Amino acid sequence: MKLKNYFLLILLAALWGPSFLFIKIAVVDISPIMMAAMRIGFAAIFLNVFLLMRRIKLPKDKTFWKHVALAGFFAQALPFILINWGEQYIDSGLASIINGLTPLSTVVLAHFTISAERLSAKKLVGVALGFTGLVVLSLPKLTNGFDAAFLGIVAVTLGAVSYAIGLVYSRKYLSKAKPMHAPAGQLLACSIYMVPLAFIFDSQTVFSQIGTPAWVSIFVLSFFGTAVAFVVYFNLIERAPASFVSLVTYIMPIFGIALGTIFLDEVITSTMVFGMLLILSGILIVNIRLKFLKPKIAEDQVVAR
Repeated sequence: MKLKNYFLLILLAALWGPSFLFIKIAVVDISPIMMAAMRIGFAAIFLNVFLLMRRIKLPKDKTFWKHVALAGFFAQALPFILINWGEQYIDSGLASIINGLTPLSTVVLAHFTISAERLSAKKLVGVALGFTGLVVLSLPKLTNGFDAAFLGIVAVTLGAVSYAIGLVYSRKYLSKAKPMHAPAGQLLACSIYMVPLAFIFDSQTVFSQIGTPAWVSIFVLSFFGTAVAFVVYFNLIERAPASFVSLVTYIMPIFGIALGTIFLDEVITSTMVFGMLLILSGILIVNIRLKFLKPKIAEDQVVAR
């Protein structure tokens, strides 16, 4: 594997991993739905200007735009709202760990929707390990009943599942789209319905009261965590196997936990470490190729955060 591919992999993790820190900062001043709309809207502008500069035109057919609108809802709009909401009640480091369930959820969903990606015994073991990790992370929050912290875990988990739905849908209906067309189209389509909805349903955000840290966080999330990350991601998947790209899932929690600990004084518990190890072990088992088994027909990928 070329050294540049490893550099791109680390860069991608460095772009996606800190997202959970900046979400935690921004959600103090901005409501979850408004933050999602702002992130998507600004990212759509950044990414589509990038395509214009490279003279890349998006398709005009209605089928493409129908698919990117639906894929974008599950891959960006819904998970952004859910994770934003969840991080009001749980640490950013914990959210970054739970987000690791995305590739495992993808494996399960792909089994029922894509004939070439059926569950095997090895994949079932990996999925079981991963979701056992989720149970380990959730149990301490249930000591006081279904409190806000537990509901935060549920919200972030549903966000990870939504990412998986968006990825599976994109595989099925957008796999033939040219690189960058699908993400740019998704963000543009999402912004068209997300921005008006945010203003209709948001009753908390007062723009004049948004502090500088929150504005900086939105810029970082939109530009680096979404637009630039998409460019790096698609550059990487054009150069390396999907199994290599999926390694970013192992690196992201390192950034998420470290940054949360350094800047937000979040505490790393033994339960978090154990739960993370279970989830990452599940991802490893799902993705690893065993020599005595036949090669996989299709590899699992990750999606942008």
